Amino acid sequence: MSHKHALILLAFIILGAVGGVAFGWYFSSQAQSIAWLGTLFLNALKMTIIPLVIASIISGVGSLGDIRHLGRIGGFTVLYYTITTAIAVFIGLLVVNWIQPGKGIDLGDPSVSEHILAKQDTGITDILLSMISPNLVASANQMQLLPLIVFAIIFAMALTTLGKKSEPVFALFDGINEAMMKLVIWIMHLAPIGIFALIAARLGNAGGGEQFMAEIKAVGMHVVTVLTGLAIHFTVLLLILILVAKRGIDYLVGMARALVTAFGTASSSATLPLTMECARENNVDPKAVKFVLPLGATINMDGTALYEAAAVLFIAQAYGIDLSMGQQAIVFITATLAAIGAAGIPEAGLVTMVIVLTAVGLPLEGIGLLLAVDWFLDRFRTTVNVWGDSVGAAVINRLI
Repeated sequence: MSHKHALILLAFIILGAVGGVAFGWYFSSQAQSIAWLGTLFLNALKMTIIPLVIASIISGVGSLGDIRHLGRIGGFTVLYYTITTAIAVFIGLLVVNWIQPGKGIDLGDPSVSEHILAKQDTGITDILLSMISPNLVASANQMQLLPLIVFAIIFAMALTTLGKKSEPVFALFDGINEAMMKLVIWIMHLAPIGIFALIAARLGNAGGGEQFMAEIKAVGMHVVTVLTGLAIHFTVLLLILILVAKRGIDYLVGMARALVTAFGTASSSATLPLTMECARENNVDPKAVKFVLPLGATINMDGTALYEAAAVLFIAQAYGIDLSMGQQAIVFITATLAAIGAAGIPEAGLVTMVIVLTAVGLPLEGIGLLLAVDWFLDRFRTTVNVWGDSVGAAVINRLI
């Protein structure tokens, strides 16, 4: 896609997002009737994810040539994502201790749904087991990308040991990868309408502007805390981009279509095809695009990790429980590891929240305090997740 074409599409996507907010705010009942348009766009993106991830990973490993390069790029990628996730959790803890959003809040009568209780027995061993799937078809059906990525990496490593016999196989996956990227470009022409419908319908489901504002007021300081933390982390990532990757604001502008789409879809995985396309247009090495971004969309959850650290302390404050520095250190470690490792588990965000709450002995009922505004904050933390992936691709591109 040409630069001019990309800017025009970006303008229409932003108009779609703003228009979706306005339409859902004032015409909530009508907004729900156009939800199918958003679902159509989201499904179109999702149908590209599995073939794109598998083809890009196998093609990316094949392009490395010497398999030892995989260890280098893989090591740098995991290290970068671990560091930025830890920074995000640290920022979340700092902001929530500073603002104290849970002090004096009315708890009402929170209860634990069966849906939440079903996750409380999930532990670290389940996270480790989720990395290897006994049924790849089932994992693909449930959009569990982590076991698919692990398989694709191992499969590509095996191919590299076959010498010339592997060349036609790598060529096949190269072709699939290029075809999928072309398909993504076609689908993105639906983005303005799709994002308009997704945002309008979700706001309409929340009851429109008045009901939405009532929900925000109920836990307003929690919303302020999370958005403040996400804004700080977004800026930190921008500084990493400038200082480490030696890229500027033009890179941010080039990734804007992916970021707005992330806000509209609230899904890092659904945004992945566009994230990869925008990174390619920003002259990121294909090796980094094919390997770093699929892995990042799966294990790099900066925004989610920050949100969960802030949410756990918010719940503690709401219940009048003063967490010691040692307990907050446990939150820091648990939230960082859980955010990175839980990607292969269905409803990973809920699982990691339960794991962190259980680690410091906080009541699961506290999750009920957050559900009313979770859908709203999810859009912002997903945008930060995708921005973290994008910066990661630029950083690894600089290091390899």
